Amino acid sequence: MNLLPYVFVLLAAMLWGTVGTTQTFLTDGISSFGVAGIRSAIGGGLLLIIVLAMRKINFRTWSWKWTISAALAIALFQSLFFTSVRYTGVAVGTVITIGSAPVFAGVIEWLFWKVRPSRVWGMATGLAITGCVLLFVNRGEAVIDPFGIVLALCAGFMFALYTNVSKQLMKKEETLPAVAMTFTICALFLLPFAARDGLGWIYEGNNLWAMLFMALAATSLAYLLFLGGLQKISSSAAVTLSLAEPLTAALLGVFLVGEYLSATSWIGVGLLLSGIIVLTLGGRKAAS
Repeated sequence: MNLLPYVFVLLAAMLWGTVGTTQTFLTDGISSFGVAGIRSAIGGGLLLIIVLAMRKINFRTWSWKWTISAALAIALFQSLFFTSVRYTGVAVGTVITIGSAPVFAGVIEWLFWKVRPSRVWGMATGLAITGCVLLFVNRGEAVIDPFGIVLALCAGFMFALYTNVSKQLMKKEETLPAVAMTFTICALFLLPFAARDGLGWIYEGNNLWAMLFMALAATSLAYLLFLGGLQKISSSAAVTLSLAEPLTAALLGVFLVGEYLSATSWIGVGLLLSGIIVLTLGGRKAAS
């Protein structure tokens, strides 16, 4: 089996992992909904202009059901995750959201599409989730807020749902127009919330350049790679590979921002890498 789809998903996750570092260049006090809405609008809008110019979209025959479902799922994912962090803190919110998503993805895939998760996926997911917990265990203050935990679990479910729904969308549409339509609609869901605090901040300081990077690299390019890889591998495997996102964010924090990782966190890094390697090489071998 071709290794390229796994590489595409890993590259997508690595691009998502740059968002945290990029946000450090934004002016303080900007709403998370503002960032998510503008990021989706620029990233999806630019791709929509391109696909319209290429005449890649037939609105009459377009798969609206899957597209709107995917757009709503990714919009809810961002909203639920950012809100959960306010209650639980970044460390707990990230661990619960990112850690629960692969489990939800496997369950959804099994229940709805009758695709039973493999032993390799189970082993790799266990390693990766354990690594994710260890990576964040000593970072930030742990706040055990039941409501925040429920929100984080819902966010994890929404990302898993987005991945499964997008896989169905990719069976009917090409990657480029699928990403363009999904994130344009996602922006329509998010912008009313983003506009409440105003949008003038975009032109202050380095905000515009940071937003352009997050929109074009961490949204347009990242989701093109993610859906391109998703065409060839299972939804559950893709979500597990997306755990490379917090791994990338942590390493960028160390090497670019000067953050400190404890010995426990470095063990988590090793387990996360092990899970990714097991899934990539083991999944490929099993498919072959």
